[in-house]
Formats: sequence, structure tokens, C-alpha cells
Amino acid sequence: MSTQKRAYALDALRGYAIITMVLSATVVAGILPEWMYHAQTPPPTHAYLPEISGLTWVDLVFPFFLFAMGAALPFSIGSRLERGVRWSKIALDVVLRWLQLAFFAIFIQHFYPYVLSAPQDWRSWLLAMAAFALLFPMFMRFKKVLPWVRVVIKVVAYGVALAMLLTTSYAGGRNFSPEFSNIIILILSNVALFAGLIYLATSAGWLAGRGRKVRMMLFALLALLVLGGDVEGSWAADVMHYSPIWWLLRFDYLRYLLILLPAMEAGEMLRQSMQGGADETEHTSSNNRWATVLGVAAVALVVATLCTVQNHEIGLWGVVTLALLCVMYVASKRIGGSMGKLWLQLTVLAAVLLALGVLAEPLQGGVKKDPATLSYLFTTAGLAVVSLVSLSVAVDYFGHRKILAFLWQSGQNPMVAYVACDLVVYPLLNLTGSVALLWPLYATPLLGAIHGFILTAITVLITMFTTRQKWFWRT
Repeated sequence: MSTQKRAYALDALRGYAIITMVLSATVVAGILPEWMYHAQTPPPTHAYLPEISGLTWVDLVFPFFLFAMGAALPFSIGSRLERGVRWSKIALDVVLRWLQLAFFAIFIQHFYPYVLSAPQDWRSWLLAMAAFALLFPMFMRFKKVLPWVRVVIKVVAYGVALAMLLTTSYAGGRNFSPEFSNIIILILSNVALFAGLIYLATSAGWLAGRGRKVRMMLFALLALLVLGGDVEGSWAADVMHYSPIWWLLRFDYLRYLLILLPAMEAGEMLRQSMQGGADETEHTSSNNRWATVLGVAAVALVVATLCTVQNHEIGLWGVVTLALLCVMYVASKRIGGSMGKLWLQLTVLAAVLLALGVLAEPLQGGVKKDPATLSYLFTTAGLAVVSLVSLSVAVDYFGHRKILAFLWQSGQNPMVAYVACDLVVYPLLNLTGSVALLWPLYATPLLGAIHGFILTAITVLITMFTTRQKWFWRT
């Protein structure tokens, strides 16, 4: 594989996760089939039913994003260690990232239009757009200005944000509270802290040569801790429910490391393959055919898993998974070269995770997103690896980078994509009166899906524009 500056397949996976996250939030509620929503919140009421097990494409959104976060650690932290950056400096940056993401979670939650007023009005829409604009100086890295100027910009931006939080009036007489935050971003902030420190600890010092073994041991121990956490009154339950500051740091989120730990291994494989670019994989007709087989089998495996698990055909799930993994294994072996070796390693990793997912299915009531069961965590991590393989085939081997630009460009600026719809698209549609054009789309399931695709497309265009302008939000 060529030594490119970015892992575009990983960017594309992150982009897929953030785009489908927006799509799942913008399709019309209540009128679409069950598989268009979270398995545990079926239509028409979308009431949370914890006893329901299953898996839909919506349930893959969050774990795929977590996986992309974990797989990026070898690139972010690993490359800094190689450049000789002190581990204490990197550790401080990991902590700062945790705090910045937590502040981001609190800030955006307070400035969603529906939080600012009920019913929404022009004031709430303008405030939401102002909050979006303020996020640029808060999270952009101004490389072309003097260091002290960057500090001043950040301090002023965060100061204005804090003033807005404290002085703004909210719907229903609500006051500012740090306990009121976006739960998805809050979880991301926690796992970014845990995963970042774990990767740093297992990649520097005397553990540098033993990092993979240590992470595998942590994976096994954490799985047992999560399982023990279901036993009421046990010490494991006490650990999992411990929270020194419950609105900022919660140990219950440690369970998601079962996605990030194998993601780190996938990231290591990807980075090592990119660095060893001397052994390129030839584009022969045979390799092209086998690469196509590999990509199709990977996509088929994701689709087959969703269909069988959602319909509780667990035996069929295991058989189909084994068959398609064998196809992927043979295809990777036939391709050979640096790419074939990478895809073979990723296929083996996916096989281990999916096998664990099938074996753990009888535990904790099956595959459930909330609370996340072992089977759910293992299965979604395995599907993320499989999806990374399919995107690597498309982007890295066949070179479809332009066709998939909407994915990897969104993946390079995920924070923008996450908030653009609520803080920009909806306010603009309401302020201009264009939102009335969407009302007919609430009539039928097909139109309800189109409603989501339209809003998601606008969000993607905004994100792609900021990416092309190099207006990146970073923590």
C-alpha cells in the first residue's frame, strides 16, 4: 500500500458512521419499517423496550464511530511517539481532549433550537446558528498565526461560549446545568480518555514491545467485568456504576472499550501496511476479480448479519458468517501483496470478534444496544472491521476516492457533520420558510425516508465545504 498521508478508508468509515447518524435522526418517526429505527425503539411509539434484542443499521452507527476513533489512535498517538514527543505531553493532550469533548457535549445540547424555546422561534434559530459559528474559533487550529494569538482566540471563544451558556434563557424555565449534555458526545469524551491513556501506556516505556498482549489481556478482563456488572450487588456492579463526577466521568462507559481495543489493533495493522509501501499489490485481472469478491463478501456479511440477528435466526447467522468469512479469507490469500496481507489480518480479526459475538448471544438477553451487551459489542466491532475491509478495497485498491469523497471528507470533519443539521440546516429552513416544503414528506414511508435523505445530503454538503476549505474542528 502506498505511503499516503491519510488512511482514507478509515476516514470513509468514520464518514459513513456520522452520515448514517444524521440520517437516522432525520427520517420521519413512526411511519417507517422497524429496521429503519433502533431495534429497541420500534415504531410507531418508539418507546424504549429493553427486553427486545436485535440489530438494525441504525444500531451500527455509534459503534462504527467508536471503532474509527480507536483505529485512529495508532496514527495520532503512535506517530507522535515516533517523532519523540514526550509521553507526559501526549497524556496531557488526551486529558484536554476529554475535557474539550465534554464541553462540546454540554454546549451543543444547550443550543439546540428545541431546547432554547418551545415552540421554536426566530430567536432560537439565530442563537443556534450563532453557537455553530462560535464553534469554529473554539475548535479550529489556526496554524498560520502566532502561538500567543491562538491562545487568545481560544480563551475568548470559550469565554463567550460560557457567557452564552450562563445568560441564555431556555425553554420551560430551564437554567444552564453541566449535567445537561449530549449523551453521545459525552460517551465519546469518556472513551477518548480511557482509550487514549491505554494506548499511550501500552505503546511507550517498558510496555512498548508488549502492547498488543497487554491490550488483549485488558480486553478479556474487561469482558468479564462487564459480564459481572450484571450481577446486582456484586463488586463488579459497584465498579461499573462508580462515577466520581457522574455528569463528566462514568465507569459504565468502560464497556465501549471492547470496541476500541480491537480497533487499536486494526489501526496498527493499517498503519504498518501504509508504512511498508514497497510491496505494492499488482492490479492484475486475477487480483481485480478477487478484490471484487472480497468487497462484495464483506458487504454481504454486514447485510446478512443485520437480517439474521434482527429476525433472531441465530443459527443461520453463525452459518452465513462462517461461509462469508471463508470467502474473504480465500480472496485475501489469493490477492497477496501488502494489501492482501492487510485484508487477511483484518479478516482474521473480524472472525474472532464475530465468533465471540455469536458465542455471547445467549448471555445478557442477546444482541442489545442499550445497555450494550457483550454480543452487541463484539458483533458490531467485527462488522466495523469487515466494513473497513470493504472500504479499503474500494478506496485503496480500486481508487474510487472521488466517488466516495462524500464519505471520507465527512469523516475528516465529523464534529461539523454532527451538529450542522440541528444548528444550521433546520434553523435556515425555518427562518426562510422552506421547512413547509418538507411537510408533505411526512405522509408515507417512502417520503419519510426521502425527508431524511434530503436533510442528510444538505448536512453532507456543508461538511464537505468546510473540509475543502480546511476548516477542521479538532479537540
